[in-house]
Amino acid sequence: MTNETRDVHRETSGFWRTQEMFLIQEVTNLIGKGLYFDQVARGALHLMSEMLGLNRGRIVLKSQDEDVYRIAYSYGLTTAEAARGRYQLGEGVTGSVIQAGHLVIVQDIDKEPTFLGRAVERSRLPEGVVSFLACPIRVEDRTVGALACHRIRHRDRPLQDDVRILKIVATLLGQLLTLNDRLDRRMRAIEAREPLAKPSDQAARYGIVGEAPALLRAIAQIEQVADATASVLLLGESGTGKELFAHALHAAGPRKSKPFMKVNCAAIPESLFESELFGHERGAFTGATEARAGWFEQASGGTIFLDEIGEMPLLLQTKLLRTLQEGVVMRLGGKREIRVDMRLVAATNRDLSLAVERGDFREDLFYRLNVIPIQLPSLSQRAADIPQLARHFLNRANASNRREVALTADAMHYLSEQSWPGNVRQLSNFIERLVLLASAPVLGRVEVASLLADRAFDIAAPRQRPPEAHFAPAAMPVRPYLPVKSHTAEDLRRALELSGGNKARAAQQLGLTERQFFYRLKKLGLEPARS
Repeated sequence: MTNETRDVHRETSGFWRTQEMFLIQEVTNLIGKGLYFDQVARGALHLMSEMLGLNRGRIVLKSQDEDVYRIAYSYGLTTAEAARGRYQLGEGVTGSVIQAGHLVIVQDIDKEPTFLGRAVERSRLPEGVVSFLACPIRVEDRTVGALACHRIRHRDRPLQDDVRILKIVATLLGQLLTLNDRLDRRMRAIEAREPLAKPSDQAARYGIVGEAPALLRAIAQIEQVADATASVLLLGESGTGKELFAHALHAAGPRKSKPFMKVNCAAIPESLFESELFGHERGAFTGATEARAGWFEQASGGTIFLDEIGEMPLLLQTKLLRTLQEGVVMRLGGKREIRVDMRLVAATNRDLSLAVERGDFREDLFYRLNVIPIQLPSLSQRAADIPQLARHFLNRANASNRREVALTADAMHYLSEQSWPGNVRQLSNFIERLVLLASAPVLGRVEVASLLADRAFDIAAPRQRPPEAHFAPAAMPVRPYLPVKSHTAEDLRRALELSGGNKARAAQQLGLTERQFFYRLKKLGLEPARS
């Protein structure tokens, strides 16, 4: 070997060592981010292919519902190819590796009679000699699967180096599966000590979790009026699940196969309100290039849910009242009435009777909506449901984020002791954050308490804001509904100055909606003259 050849060999060898170290480091980092096997498996196969040329990698594990081993994770295989990768114990090279628990190296797949080539057709592989490496994956003293890949036989990287890396990755995967297996056993033991409460059949029908008397009473009222056509007004604090109850009312009635439209009145800009709810004709305004049916037309035959109806502008309240009385809508820019047949379910967390007294809400519309009022319980009125709700949200967050986080019984008890002013929504959001930020697969009372101590997740009972805090952003997601004299003329002027004259920003600083802010300007004689 000449000096030049040795130098090239050293450079090539150094390159591959760097690639190997990077691969092992990255796989270890994936494990460190959480004991989530699917993320580590996919990441490892990707790195093996991109960094070392170990292509079409696959991890074969036993199927949960069949007595067969299948390709559970792969990189470089199509969905159809992965689906064809199914092996009986001892079948082909892969099945033999799992049965015997030993590494197998196929130097040339075209000359190995036991190589099935089931997943990938030979015509899709590179020309020339192709090798196949398969290494067992072990959990404690059992072989549970195999890590395998294709490899170009003749290349400048030694075969034994690829075999060594394959063994290392298979060992890491086996250790991760072992940890997950132990975690599963621990979670089952925790659940055995504190079995899950079985939700009532009544609540389970609508996806409503809990069995507190106040909750079941609200569900019974929903079912009692489900067949009627009168409007329903859902009352309760923010976060109590009004949309879920509205959908339950729709599902329990004769309109369940028809549309269910949901509209958040607080989320629609006032300038677009009429067009969104009642639709518009072509040319009704700049940008209206074609006619559009509004939400009421789209809900015809079914149910329309108007959340936060207290935020609806007064002008639109008049038009809504006519729609409820006459059963017709008039599109913006339209010349004919369109008949609609929908059931209205409205919701609010504010006292509409006080809004009527202040002139913020039409009295006749209020009485039209208040035909069937149903009060939804706050979480403090159903505290016994908190563990069941927490488990439900934990399972959902784990599934949607591909996590496997569990809470001890002590942690669940700690959650039950807390105040949740934001009700079910706040508990749900906190559980999801907890899953995403979990530093361990099983969290106890100390870990949960530590996260709750963070001001971002403060769940203490809401406190009264001092007068000087008028210009601080609201800490809670629920906007307080204050009397019309809640802010002085000086408050309004100061807010406008701090916001550079931007009325929307000034309203936000004061914790008001834009409509409430303009109403106070007008009442105090501060509304600027129109040119």
